[in-house]
Amino acid sequence: MPAIPAGSSYGAVAKGLHWLIALAIVTMLVIGFTMTRMPNGSEKFALFQWHKSIGITILLLSLLRLLWRLVHPVPPLPPAMPRWEKIAARASHAFFYVLMIGMPLTGWAIVSASPLNLPTMLYGIVRWPNLPVLPDLENKKEIGHMIGGFHNTGAYVLAGLLALHVAAALKHHFMDKDDVLARMMPKAFAGLLERLRENE
Repeated sequence: MPAIPAGSSYGAVAKGLHWLIALAIVTMLVIGFTMTRMPNGSEKFALFQWHKSIGITILLLSLLRLLWRLVHPVPPLPPAMPRWEKIAARASHAFFYVLMIGMPLTGWAIVSASPLNLPTMLYGIVRWPNLPVLPDLENKKEIGHMIGGFHNTGAYVLAGLLALHVAAALKHHFMDKDDVLARMMPKAFAGLLERLRENE
């Protein structure tokens, strides 16, 4: 495959965080949509615990990724990419960060405001505290219900944005034939994608 221009590929840390978070988000969405349709019981409770654990993991990884991104500037987009696509790409990435950080925070707030006061055990090992203030509010049930509405809506928005992100990446690789997708892929997978493109 043609070499990716120097400086246009992400580093190993950025790639690792990207794919770890992506896998966690997909898992989180599957668990979230599944558990909300289940009857109450031990299985649903177990899924809720996994949902909370993965959510906090996404929050921590996203904060780390944001810090890494601020310290390590992202590679420039292809010069041939239209200006509107560059603006859309930057806007979607910013929106992703809002959701990757905001969704776990709203989930954490829901748990913290719950009158059930169930403990959050990350992966059944580490006890995660509630957000301060929320457990002591008199109207915490109403606040939790309101935040829950934002959280549920955000799940559908995140799923839609993820689908759009994947579609845009595939469009760049197979239609525009640029390196937008390859620069975020491990070398072995980037080579496989290039062979798939050449065999079209």
